[in-house]
Amino acid sequence: MKLVYTGKTKNVYALDNGNYLLKFKDDCTGKDGVFDPGENSVGLTIEGVGDVNLRMSIYFFEKVNEAGIKTHYVSANLADTTMEVLPATPFGKGLEVICRHKAVGSFYRRYSDYIEEGADLPAYLETTFKNDANGDPLVTKDGLIDLGVMTDAQYEDVKLMTQKITQIVADDLKEKGLILYDIKFEFGYDKDGKVMLIDEIASGNMRVYKDGKYIDPMTLSKLFFEEK
Repeated sequence: MKLVYTGKTKNVYALDNGNYLLKFKDDCTGKDGVFDPGENSVGLTIEGVGDVNLRMSIYFFEKVNEAGIKTHYVSANLADTTMEVLPATPFGKGLEVICRHKAVGSFYRRYSDYIEEGADLPAYLETTFKNDANGDPLVTKDGLIDLGVMTDAQYEDVKLMTQKITQIVADDLKEKGLILYDIKFEFGYDKDGKVMLIDEIASGNMRVYKDGKYIDPMTLSKLFFEEK
């Protein structure tokens, strides 16, 4: 295997068969030792979080694939915390897509003059460039198209896929008394330009509450799997 990319929460290796291998780490994004999926740098390390993030990713990728939504997921190996994925070209130099069901975190900080904290949002979509130095700047649909990052059709595919996947995750969590506030995804495209979900679907990329209280990623994973 050849290391091709070192990320905040995963390393990426090239495989001989043309696919790639993601190695999940125990690092999480956050600030001052507190986990925050909206932060743009590693803020803490939680032992075992790579394993539970992979387990949740396997569970949801299989569900999303079954729903007919294109993803990069091929298979996974829990023994070495890795996931084999199809090759995909990321949008630009990296793009994060956030779907928000509730007004919290950075969204509320920006727009608190117009909305109450925790208020419902209609699967609100945000896109941000992955750029630590610039604080992961927000970018609009027009910006993405005018900058040549994606086409209008690709944006609409990303939006529709994001909202569908978010609802799949939210419905599953709701069955356990867990409420999804927001979730972060990454997308890419194949050699034909078709959009696919990449990266992971894990507790470290979502903000979830139970009985009005925030659930940290390790606790969330435990609650999620304890009844399965």
